[in-house]
Amino acid sequence: MALKSTIIKTQLSLSDMDRHIYQTLSLTAAQHPSENEQRLMVRLLAYALQYQAQLEFTKGLCADDEPEIWVKNYSDEIELWVELGLPDEKRLKKACNRAKQVVLYTYGENNQAIWWQKNQNKLAGFDNLSVISLPYSATKKLAIMAARSMSLTVTVQDGEIWLSDEQHSVQCVPEILK
Repeated sequence: MALKSTIIKTQLSLSDMDRHIYQTLSLTAAQHPSENEQRLMVRLLAYALQYQAQLEFTKGLCADDEPEIWVKNYSDEIELWVELGLPDEKRLKKACNRAKQVVLYTYGENNQAIWWQKNQNKLAGFDNLSVISLPYSATKKLAIMAARSMSLTVTVQDGEIWLSDEQHSVQCVPEILK
């Protein structure tokens, strides 16, 4: 019998001073059995950083042809495709061909720089692709905050991110690679 996804309920208070967005959001996400806490929290952080009307979680790990998060317009065209991790060039090429804008959040221990060095030249031709590196030291701390029911606060100011819950606070300074 296959394992079922865990339903994650999150109250997210977002204060993005860089984009002048101030929202309180009630989010429901499904954590795939193979998704660890660090990846789950990176997905929630990416949601907060890309927040806009019609932004929604997709089937994610359950569907090869969908990103983690997207925005589709009323004509069912993909406006925004948000990808996580260190995908291969073919996946990013497919995303760039299907969506108007693609944002990749890389994370992981000791492998982001190697991945970027290997793929930088191949990805340079994708004008609608942005690549943002999240430091491992921060995303590792985010995993401690993961729970089935969470109340999170995300504050963005001058490119710096503070994510906190009732007990923890994590600062994250992402690096824009592309």
